[in-house]
Amino acid sequence: MAEIASEIEDREERNRAARSIIQLMAIMTPQVREEENYQKKLWDHLHIISHFELDVDAPYPKPEVGEAKPKGNKPSYPRRKMRYAHYGNFVEGYIKKGAEMPEGEEKEALTEVIANMMKRNYLNWNRDSVNDEMIKEQLIDLSAGKLKLKETFRLMSTNDILQQNKMNSQVGSTMNKPTKNNNNNKKGAFKQQKSNNKKRF
Repeated sequence: MAEIASEIEDREERNRAARSIIQLMAIMTPQVREEENYQKKLWDHLHIISHFELDVDAPYPKPEVGEAKPKGNKPSYPRRKMRYAHYGNFVEGYIKKGAEMPEGEEKEALTEVIANMMKRNYLNWNRDSVNDEMIKEQLIDLSAGKLKLKETFRLMSTNDILQQNKMNSQVGSTMNKPTKNNNNNKKGAFKQQKSNNKKRF
């Protein structure tokens, strides 16, 4: 959801989406309201999960990379039959909470973010084809008619989503790949240890 908000080109629309996500995060984690400066913590967490790429007019300064680390227990995943399993529990959770929000700009922005998230998840499940009208209809279905997109709204293009998924995959692969310097250091250390063993004998 944060990644999708980051990709919104219009700054004001991006700001609205970010505020909607913050509101939804507060609704889904009511226990955080008992903590000091909970609003700041929510904004910090939003920047973290967006990999610090979300450029918005936040009420608090963006934390430095490595400064703030999200804490919390591992979320539990309810075992129940889902009508559209490919969207995942989180998407259905967002839809449920979003449907409870009062009408207004923030609900509208959140609805747009959820719709794009649904399309992204659908493409992760089936890359062959995706129908935007089907996504919109299933959003209405899952929200019992409480989340509807404007007729003029257009979902992100399939090519853009697939390209973004590919880039994210490449970044993750690069981060997990050992660097050449590390390998050279290991080889150097092995040679040094071998040389030392020869001198001892």
